[in-house]
Parts: sequence; structure tokens; C-alpha cells
Amino acid sequence: MFTGIIEAVGEIVSLERRSGDVRLQVRSAGMSWDDVALGDSIATNGVCLTAVALPGDGYVADVSLETLSLTCVGNWKPGTRVNLEKALMPQSRLGGHIVSGHVDGMGEVIAREADARSEHFVIRAPKELAKYIAHKGSITVDGTSLTVNRVNGCDFDLNIVPHSLQQTIIGDYQPGTKLNLEVDVIARYLERLLLGDKAAESGGKASMTESFLAENGYLK
Repeated sequence: MFTGIIEAVGEIVSLERRSGDVRLQVRSAGMSWDDVALGDSIATNGVCLTAVALPGDGYVADVSLETLSLTCVGNWKPGTRVNLEKALMPQSRLGGHIVSGHVDGMGEVIAREADARSEHFVIRAPKELAKYIAHKGSITVDGTSLTVNRVNGCDFDLNIVPHSLQQTIIGDYQPGTKLNLEVDVIARYLERLLLGDKAAESGGKASMTESFLAENGYLK
């Protein structure tokens, strides 16, 4: 588990294709690696990856086909900057929100403009994720815990303060930038609970729709 509070910015050193999946190496001089052991989890742009080697200034991880299909990892190349966070420890402060590191899908920056000393961004989420994004709710963007300021269909707004712009890769974002999105875990579990017995139906037929909510008394 993670908090969405970025510890350092690193960069991709190498990506090696191996029988369809990828082995990558990440380096960061801005983060201490003394307390990281083989098998530990590192959130890299919000993707939970397992350290399989520790060269001293970063880590090496294998990325599965499933992860490549759901995230922006396939777009990375040597020199790509990434947000890094080590896994949450019991004594750590939960400064952001509960983040699993399991990316739900990819979004895209639609607009960026200055807003006093902050920057205002409009992000477009995939249609299937829009229902989980709420006004003043939490969302993880490339591993960073952020507050949603406005929602309009599949688009949501973020206001990023100077500190976050400097300490993460968000300052690099421009219209067209692809990014990893993880919705609030509570929203995902709530949907599953509301489905009740229908959640056990096979074939992917059970889903939270307006008609389902009306039929089960959640809407009037």
C-alpha cells in the first residue's frame, strides 16, 4: 500500500523486452535505497512494481503484459522521468489517501493553464472510470494523491500547487500527455457491495448502472 505522497523523482535507465513483457531499471539519486530489500514494492508513476535487483541507486523490476496493457509503462523510454514512492510502513503518516498501486486505466491531459501560482489541469479519464471520480474526492495520477476540483462527464479538473509541481513530474504535463489513473479504492469496493448477490454472476454481466440502481431502490 502507498499514500500517494511522492518521495522522489527518478528516471528510466533501460527497458528490455523479454518474451513479450518488459524488464526495466529505474534510477534516483534523490531517494535513499538503504531500507529497500529484494521483493519490496515501489510505486513508479503509480504502478506497484517489485524490486528484483538493487544496483544501489535504484531498482530493477519485471513488468507483466497485464500491467503493460493498463498503464503507460509501454510508452516509457530511457530518460523518462517518473514519480517514486516506497511502500507504506505501519508507523508512516497517511498524508494522502490509501493507494494500492494497481492502476485502473490511462488518462490524458486535455488542457493546462496558469491559475495564480498554481496550475490548472483538465484530465480526461476512460469512460469506464468516470463513475468512480467525484467532486472533492481523491484520485491518484501517476502515483500522486490529488483532490478532484470539478467533474464534467469523463473530464475532471485539478489545481496543482507549486510544491507539487516541483516535487513530482506533474510540471512536465502538457496537453496530450498520457498518465496512469487509480480511482479511490473505497469507490470500487462500494460498487461491489451494492451489487449484492449479482456480484457473484459470471460472464461480467453484473455492473452498476442507473437502471440497476433504480430497480433496487437506490434511485427514486
